[in-house]
Amino acid sequence: MAWRAALRSKAVIPGLLSCSSHGRLCASPTFITQRNNSTSPKIKVDYDQTTGVAVMHMQSPPVNSLSLDFLTELCISLEKLEMDKGCRGLIITSNQPKVFSAGLDILEMYGKSPEHCGEFWKVVQEMWLKLYGSNMVTIAAIGGSSPAGGCLLSLTCDYRIMADNPRYTISLNETKLGIIAPFWFKETMVNTVGHRNTEVALQLGLLYKPAEALKIGLVDQLVPEDQVFTVATQTMTKWLTIPEHARQITKSMMRNPTIDKLRTNREADIQNFVSFITKESIQKSLRMYMEMLKQRKA
Repeated sequence: MAWRAALRSKAVIPGLLSCSSHGRLCASPTFITQRNNSTSPKIKVDYDQTTGVAVMHMQSPPVNSLSLDFLTELCISLEKLEMDKGCRGLIITSNQPKVFSAGLDILEMYGKSPEHCGEFWKVVQEMWLKLYGSNMVTIAAIGGSSPAGGCLLSLTCDYRIMADNPRYTISLNETKLGIIAPFWFKETMVNTVGHRNTEVALQLGLLYKPAEALKIGLVDQLVPEDQVFTVATQTMTKWLTIPEHARQITKSMMRNPTIDKLRTNREADIQNFVSFITKESIQKSLRMYMEMLKQRKA
């Protein structure tokens, strides 16, 4: 697959877009830190072999934009963890203050060739396929805002814990930029909060504050900002008490219809994205958005 070539070669829309034997205790915790060979890794993974739980730290300043390089590193890390049968759980968190992920990187889509846009979309698909279909228990520890692609990243997880801070927001709000959330974004959200909530949110490009997100089920739990990771760790322990085969089969039963739909239509989805994002009118919208961001910074 083309995305694998990208992985071998390389190891935002901001505001949008136990040891291996599970029952045996080791004398002391064994931590393995995985990093790519990149001089500035965007993803750091700490894996505790004692508990079988890995923590993925997103560390791409300033806002963990989902760029081609970022998503490539993320997919490499996920593939390594899935290959380790002793790894049963994954907590995804951010090392950047006040943000989980600001979404897809607009610079991967503006002024780029159709070929580049296609390669970028393949790795976005790959990230979703790997996380949404993961055999591991996955928990999003959301310590800040998570719009658009950042929201999608959290929606792939089995459970979402968010900081109870009204300054933060989360949802799929692509329409605010004139961009349409693809069918698998939409269906992931429908599977989480239901058809009507999704319909309203996507049409209006809504961003929900934590209390609003909890009310519709977009997140599962709100906790004080300084307790997000601690509660995620405690929650992971509870999830791992469930017999693994039963949990995994149940997860597959719930999610495979959506996953299979993308797998079957993957090339068509890429073509649709490239055709849409390279339209002159959409490129103009992206340019205007970037100019607006520059003015805000100024």
